[in-house]
Amino acid sequence: MKRITLFIIFSAFIVSLVGVAGFAQQTANPLLDELKSQDANIRARAVRDIGNSGDTSSVQALTAALNDPSPKVRKEIIVALAKLHTNESLDGLVSATRDSDPDVRTMAVEAVVGWYTGNVPSTGFRGAVKKSYNGALNWFQTDTTHIRPGMTVDPKTVAALEAVMEDTRSIEASRDAARGLGILLARPAVPALVKASHSPDAGLAVNALDALSKIKDISAGPEVTDLLDSPSKDVRRAACITIGVLRTKSAAPKLQEIYQTDTDGDTRKAALDGLAFIGDPASYPVFIKALWSQDKDERAYAAEGLARIRDPKAGANLEKRMKIEKDAGVKLALLFAQVSIGETEHLRDLVDALTSRTRGDVARSYLIELTRQKSLLNAVYSYLNDSNATIRRQLCVVLMYSGDASSLPHLSPLTHDRNSDVAAAALGATQAIRSRASA
Repeated sequence: MKRITLFIIFSAFIVSLVGVAGFAQQTANPLLDELKSQDANIRARAVRDIGNSGDTSSVQALTAALNDPSPKVRKEIIVALAKLHTNESLDGLVSATRDSDPDVRTMAVEAVVGWYTGNVPSTGFRGAVKKSYNGALNWFQTDTTHIRPGMTVDPKTVAALEAVMEDTRSIEASRDAARGLGILLARPAVPALVKASHSPDAGLAVNALDALSKIKDISAGPEVTDLLDSPSKDVRRAACITIGVLRTKSAAPKLQEIYQTDTDGDTRKAALDGLAFIGDPASYPVFIKALWSQDKDERAYAAEGLARIRDPKAGANLEKRMKIEKDAGVKLALLFAQVSIGETEHLRDLVDALTSRTRGDVARSYLIELTRQKSLLNAVYSYLNDSNATIRRQLCVVLMYSGDASSLPHLSPLTHDRNSDVAAAALGATQAIRSRASA
């Protein structure tokens, strides 16, 4: 009787396994069968539909299909893997950075970086237009995009982007890889980025310099000072700013010479910007003079330079300039300088500027820098209870970059803020601070 009972139980178990297998077979994504179609358009449409469906069980099949003979299909697979966003899909995206087609490789680089930033690449005309616009934009302004503090980047991702950057047969992919390494704050890639900054291709060199600015490894500063003499104006300008961001004080005399003698106006302004980041007291007379320039950018850089020198004797000049200044951006830089030299009565005005649609992010960057001074970090805590949700949210972001253990009790109530954006920002700041502490 006992044997019969065991046989019945075992039989039922086998039947259940067969049933589960049959169920799994019945519920497998039918779109996967279309990946075997002879028509590339059908395969591409199937991949697109799988990506939009959110079916993460299809990641393995999509990764295997990265050897599809059609670049169009492979691009759609990259987009789908980016949308499905699993660790396994990241492996597929990394492998796609070695694709034989330059355009596919470029899209794979964008997708790998986007896996960490949340940006999914797009195919077709809209994607091409967006990429062309962003590429042009990078030549005119510094890109400040990067991952949040405390986020861990898989070493295989960094290695893959380095490999693409160094393979200059596809220069567009190389440029994007250099930019991506900066976005991912990939400190291990600094030596490779220094080498890339000396590339004969100005676009790659500029992107590598911008990446070094984001990573902020000051050891790289002396390694790129020779680029202040680059024959490319774009590289020279980027080098001026990067050397400043990296606080390469030994380069200050050269930057001052460029500001005072270079025939190109944009290069002169870049040199002054670099000097402002360094904040060398020896540049004080240069900043005081530039505070009265006819150029609003030069006035703003001068104020920022005085903010970093932190010499209270600049107060009279700052106040005098503020009384007649008309430009909102320069006024904000003047507030930054006034607070930095100890005139903390202006802190409220700087905090209020966080609500500006056009200047809010600039005010935030100034506050991030200011709150690295302990006294000013303590001073901003009282504004975390402001009735304006934008101020509360922006200050949480400030603390994400400059807060310390003392910030955690002040952030804790905001993780339950009635405004969901504020709560999310407070949680992000808390995680970043704890990550820094553990590191």
